[in-house]
Amino acid sequence: MLTVSDEDLEDLRARLRRTRWAKPWPVGAWDAGVDGDYLRRLVEYWATDYDWRKHEAAINALPWHVAETSLHYLRFDAQRDGAPALLLANGWPSTFLELVGLAERLSADFTVVVPLLPGYATSPQRPALDGPHVHELWHRLMHDELGFARYGAHGSDVGAGEVSRLGQAFPDALIGVHLLSVSEPPDVDQSELTDSERAYLKSRAEWDAAEGGYAHEQRTRPLTLAQGLSDSPSGLLAWIVEKHRAWSDDFASFSDDFLLTQASLYWFTDSISTSFRPYFERGHGLVPRHERVDVPTALARFPADLGGVQPRSWAERSYNLARYRVMPRGGHFAAHEEPELLAEDITEFFRPLT
Repeated sequence: MLTVSDEDLEDLRARLRRTRWAKPWPVGAWDAGVDGDYLRRLVEYWATDYDWRKHEAAINALPWHVAETSLHYLRFDAQRDGAPALLLANGWPSTFLELVGLAERLSADFTVVVPLLPGYATSPQRPALDGPHVHELWHRLMHDELGFARYGAHGSDVGAGEVSRLGQAFPDALIGVHLLSVSEPPDVDQSELTDSERAYLKSRAEWDAAEGGYAHEQRTRPLTLAQGLSDSPSGLLAWIVEKHRAWSDDFASFSDDFLLTQASLYWFTDSISTSFRPYFERGHGLVPRHERVDVPTALARFPADLGGVQPRSWAERSYNLARYRVMPRGGHFAAHEEPELLAEDITEFFRPLT
């Protein structure tokens, strides 16, 4: 599935050894971005003792398949007969790796399919900006190719947007959708906002001002940023690691090896550039406009996720909200940070629907 040549592996290590370090500022660690001392230590480990071959073997041992549309996906067959099918979708700057443990847990009750976002890791990017859209490719995989007449779907971040579009476009095929964030309702009348919605929008605006620069750059001038990150593995690592720290509730839950394997996947597949496409396409109106999602919907909001806790009423404006829960802990990478909490919530939501 993924075989990195000895030459490419040595090229990575040589680039890491030649890193030209940015001049430090007289600020506290992490106050202005990635902490230089932390990054130096991690880069040194990546260049010397990190064992890519071990992780490569583990990745290749996963249940890989390639769809007729060339999308790569993982399939974890259910441990019981008659189990429903469930699609899992990750966000950015993650990969399928975040979802493996969650998928293995959920396979006790579901046949779990993890389609890679086009342009993420080994899955090729879509040939055109205006279609076929990601959610259309995923439905083609689940319904037409794998033969699931009906299925559930879960998504976070970028994946949550695609899962919302699945529910919007194919309501007869979706049992329900489980989301970690909901899309903004269309055409909101500002005079009708509740106090909790106003507080959320204020919190989100403050978060955007403090933390949202990455999204603006990836939405407006992604290829400029991508050139630097595609040429410098230490720069790529800084971009990815800083988000894991800023957006998580427990940064210690990410081992050095986990973070470096995520970064290595982006590096060896040269996919950081194509991972920015969802931001550009959404920002330029190249994806279907969000409308109401009428299939049963669950929102599980983790407190350290981006922008704060979305209120129940905010989700109800454009979703048929059947379940709403503010989780006790966890952040943007909930499938890795809190897999048991998330698996339990997903299972409880879908159980009465199947």
